[in-house]
Amino acid sequence: MKGELFLSQQGYLKNIVKRFRMHQYKPVSTHLGHHTKLSITQAPNTEEERRKMDIIPNASGVGSIMYCMVCSRLDLAHVVSIVSRFMADSSQAHWEALKWVLRYVNGSLESGMKYKKAAQDGDAIMGYVDADYVGNVDIGKPLSGYVFTMFGTAICWKANLQPVVALSTTKSKYIALAKGVKEALWLKGMIGELGIVQNCVTIHYDSQSVIHLANHHIYHERMKHIDVRLHFIRDVVESEDNPTDVFT
Repeated sequence: MKGELFLSQQGYLKNIVKRFRMHQYKPVSTHLGHHTKLSITQAPNTEEERRKMDIIPNASGVGSIMYCMVCSRLDLAHVVSIVSRFMADSSQAHWEALKWVLRYVNGSLESGMKYKKAAQDGDAIMGYVDADYVGNVDIGKPLSGYVFTMFGTAICWKANLQPVVALSTTKSKYIALAKGVKEALWLKGMIGELGIVQNCVTIHYDSQSVIHLANHHIYHERMKHIDVRLHFIRDVVESEDNPTDVFT
């Protein structure tokens, strides 16, 4: 009657928390502790440490919460991207980080995705993009993330490392914006096939330097290291047939 659909995996998550015995611990309100600094240098150094980690189901725990992240828990996308990097050679520090994530899950079992009937006025698709300059302290690659909503409900999200080492914060954020624009164009075409016409996809971003770089053909010696192929964003912004606005 309310025109709402709530997608939750509460039962599945509760079983995961009990399986790893994290229901006995106090829940936490953050995905990772502020003190958590994960690195490949924390990998086991001795055979004794490796034998100890062989009986700890770290990879199984990561895979279990990854399934929820894909289906109904976009709030886990960032932390899954972090803990999944150390599945192959995990240590006690990596296991402690995963246990923290499970404690967070235990405190947010009722979270999920709510889809509700909405008036189809205004923009259907809207995007939010951001980047972390040094998302991986081991190799120095930035972390990109975006989420797109349709009539106010999240329908598409992703968080992953960028394929290159950026030489500046602006470049890392520009790469993230390029990924967001590509996804926006694909979503715009998809909803067009469903009969929903939207001429402009708004992408919210918090970097003034990237916004100016995308909207203006500025040349500066500090920007010459940015790949030319990334400047397709300018063509998209200027296109009358397919404009994409970038706002703060």
